[in-house]
Amino acid sequence: MTIPAVSKSDEGLYKCNNSEGESPESWMTVTDLSLPASMSVSPDRSQFFEYESVSLSCEDQGNSAGWRVVRNAERGTLSECNTDWGKQQGSSCIVSLKPSDSGVYWCESGSGEHSNAVNITVPDGAVILESPALPVTEGDSVTLRCRYQGTPSDLTADFYKDGSLIRTETTGEMTIPSVSESDEGLYKCSNSKGESPESWMTVTVPTSIPSPAVPVLSMSLPRLLCSLLVGSPYLLVTIILLVKGCRSRAQGDRVEEE
Repeated sequence: MTIPAVSKSDEGLYKCNNSEGESPESWMTVTDLSLPASMSVSPDRSQFFEYESVSLSCEDQGNSAGWRVVRNAERGTLSECNTDWGKQQGSSCIVSLKPSDSGVYWCESGSGEHSNAVNITVPDGAVILESPALPVTEGDSVTLRCRYQGTPSDLTADFYKDGSLIRTETTGEMTIPSVSESDEGLYKCSNSKGESPESWMTVTVPTSIPSPAVPVLSMSLPRLLCSLLVGSPYLLVTIILLVKGCRSRAQGDRVEEE
């Protein structure tokens, strides 16, 4: 399946199936650099236990007026905060989560403009992966935690990326000291209590301003000397006097020797 011109509405979870079976789901992120607003998530993670709370806020260049938090939950219904879910507190929407709240959340203006979208998962199981819901910047340090709903929560955990085991940590958490584009992908974890759902981690590369080119001197030695001599008559006189002085000294030395 080819999407000729991808748009923000194409962002979401994808999977496929054929006569041999069904694939896992993967999250596809569509980046729009001209988004008029952004959604912030506190705490910044994409998986939560049931009854935990998350705060979702709309930020429009420091002004959140006119924006509302909406979602498309797993049941496929589009609705906004303060209807049958969430509680509006100032410019934020506070959601006390349950499994049916799993879905895609974003900010929307009265004129239909959209912010970035975040995917929030509330699994039925007892294990979650704490990973950033918002994109991380290349070079940042990122810590992924495999949490068990009961205690203790620091059980030995296996961490997977795109379905492959990448590391086993006895502390239950894995740190990537400096993330790069190659770290972008679908992560999950497992411990003795079970396995977490998968979550997509997005890595953005900051745009750099190219430094001005340093001019390279390209000139032959004779031309360089001519330029210096023509441009600096005082330098020319000095060189002549030095040459004469050296010659006079050399002649004086020879006379003394004789």
